Amino acid sequence: MRDKTRFFCTQCGQESLKWVGKCPGCSEWNTMVEELVSRKTSAPRAVLARHPILLKDVKAESLSRIPVGSPELDRVLGGGLVPGSVVLVGGDPGIGKSTLLLQTAEAIASIGKRVLYFSGEESLEQMRLRASRLGVDSNELYVAAETDVNILIEQAQGLNPAVVIIDSIQTVYSGDLSSAPGSVGQVRDCAGRLIRLAKDTGIAVFLIGHVTKEGAIAGPRILEHMVDAVLYFEGERHLSFRLLRAVKNRFGSTNEVGVFQMESGGLKDVDNPSELLLTERPTDVAGSIVVPLMEGTRPMLIEIQALLAPASYGNPRRTTSGVEGNRVAMVLAVLERRVGFDISFQDSYVNAVGGIRVSDPAADLAIAICLASSLRNAKIPRDVAVVGEVGLTGEVRGVSRIDVRAAEVKKLGFKRLIVPKSNGIELTRLSNKPEIFPVQSLHEALQATWNM
Repeated sequence: MRDKTRFFCTQCGQESLKWVGKCPGCSEWNTMVEELVSRKTSAPRAVLARHPILLKDVKAESLSRIPVGSPELDRVLGGGLVPGSVVLVGGDPGIGKSTLLLQTAEAIASIGKRVLYFSGEESLEQMRLRASRLGVDSNELYVAAETDVNILIEQAQGLNPAVVIIDSIQTVYSGDLSSAPGSVGQVRDCAGRLIRLAKDTGIAVFLIGHVTKEGAIAGPRILEHMVDAVLYFEGERHLSFRLLRAVKNRFGSTNEVGVFQMESGGLKDVDNPSELLLTERPTDVAGSIVVPLMEGTRPMLIEIQALLAPASYGNPRRTTSGVEGNRVAMVLAVLERRVGFDISFQDSYVNAVGGIRVSDPAADLAIAICLASSLRNAKIPRDVAVVGEVGLTGEVRGVSRIDVRAAEVKKLGFKRLIVPKSNGIELTRLSNKPEIFPVQSLHEALQATWNM
């Protein structure tokens, strides 16, 4: 017998047999969502009794991960793709999600694993043109322009690939639901069926998801709870760098970050992002310094630039790019109040070079020294790096993983590193490190920068 559908409110749970614009329970608008309900039958259902057992008696078989051909993606996934897992990849339009997964499909197919790529947004001819540009031409890579979830599952079961890629989950629909593709009910129901396919057959599934203007993956939030891993592809479209972050991973760490560079032939793994980010660093210019930041468990040297200019009229501008504006405002206030700089009528511009988004508080001290350098028009020695968090009283607080940061600074040829005093004690045990200058306050840090 055919299954029925019902509507329920996502806010209060009120049920209805038909869609209504205003929920009769909580009076909220546009909260009624369609859901598929199986018709109950009178036939008795067999019940399989499963008795609880001790956790230590459970046999955990080690799964052989599938290498995806990209060291950066392998790093984020935790060492490769787990068979039967479901990975959701989100990102802004045009950021490179389809490019990344098409290259991944080619790499997996090149080792003899069959891959089935479903495209709901491009025709097969369009996919072929993009594949030719990326150099994708494998005998084990199958493509289909299909969006019906029932046909998708049927074709996947018939072909029995190792990996299935859905581009994108918002274009997939179920004929059992009357709502449009991309709606909450459709996304949840189709994702649930694809997850069941993965768990029953051992096929690994990649789902590409669109994001909203707030940056979250479109559709119900429960979608992120259903899948095994959620990856976000970040970066500025007009810049070449892309970062792949794991915000959820049942089979690995969420602290890893993959770095890619977009080129004419597709995405390329960046083994040493620090070196690449610093290649065009200017010389003999005030307002530029390097700070070792942590992107997951990987240290990365980022160039911070700052510029202060007299405000022409009215309130001074506070402009940032890649750096959190509230932290820059705090650093400006500390410089004026605790150090005595007169910057009330100065426009400030702070930039993290390369399109990198800096969220680590360890960049506070670098921002402060950059602003002071621009105000004084004093050049910062080129072989100096700095790291530390600045407090409201002007103190410099310690940061985590200072040994890893110092080692990366030394590796890239920087001879001197300004660190918080508490971190300077930790670094006494490190043999391979640059010359360390521990400071306790912002005033000491400014003196150390130009009195070395």
